[in-house]
Amino acid sequence: MSSTSNLPLAPLGPQRSLRESVTESLRAAIIAGALEEGTLYSAPALGAAFGVSATPVREAMMDLAREGLVETVKNKGFRVTRMSDRELDEIAAIRLLLEPPVVADIAGTVPPAGIAALRRLADAIVTAARLGDLAAYLAADRDFHAELLRYGGNGQLVELATSLRLRTRMYGLRSLSESNRLADSAQEHHELLDLIEAGDGGAALALMRRHIGHARGLWATGEQESPPEEGA
Repeated sequence: MSSTSNLPLAPLGPQRSLRESVTESLRAAIIAGALEEGTLYSAPALGAAFGVSATPVREAMMDLAREGLVETVKNKGFRVTRMSDRELDEIAAIRLLLEPPVVADIAGTVPPAGIAALRRLADAIVTAARLGDLAAYLAADRDFHAELLRYGGNGQLVELATSLRLRTRMYGLRSLSESNRLADSAQEHHELLDLIEAGDGGAALALMRRHIGHARGLWATGEQESPPEEGA
């Protein structure tokens, strides 16, 4: 079990409640691999790393347990849930079935005010990527995609897709951020909005498929993906 306060955790953001800030930082640390799978962490040690008491950490960890990111170990702490490559591949496959068709369907239908709101979220994603703030990056990315999918009119799909996104592990994000490449990837959100605004459903679908593919390629490893073979 980790018992020191020297843990690789993002600073807490001032814009949220303490519990929300702790939750976002811990969630980002798990998704990006700063908190390791199978490792047992105590609330007091994590609280010391944040400079807060153990109470908001325990509250945050209970939220993350409901999301499937950690499991509680009685009287000891919280263990980061292990995810196999097969499980992560299956999550990506389900997302490919759910999200690209919605994006294609809503192309040309999102009102100007909606596009403007999504642009602000896309800007927040790019800004967080440039600053290397992975907690803010992942939070803005989650909000962007949930808001985009809501235009499809299926609340159950939005909830499921968001849940799947939260369970994804993207261990390449830190290396992309440290090498200043994450912001380039983040620009895809603006490209997607350009296609939706122009009503190009086919191109939006293709870009969304490539975007989700990064979860098992670029964002998972930090290495550039190979282009598909001719005719594939």
